[in-house]
Amino acid sequence: MAAKDPVCGMMVDEKRSAGTSVYQGKTYYFCNAGCKASFDKNPAKFAK
Repeated sequence: MAAKDPVCGMMVDEKRSAGTSVYQGKTYYFCNAGCKASFDKNPAKFAK
C-alpha cells in the first residue's frame, strides 16, 4: 500500500519506507530520514 510522505509529497511504499512517525494516532511514512527528521521537529506543520 502506498502512502504520501507529508514533508515532500512523494508516494512511499509503506513496507519499504525509510521510517515512520505516529502523530495524534496516525502513522506517517517517509521516503528518507531527512523527511522524517523534519516531520519529527514540527509534526503539526506537516500533519493534515
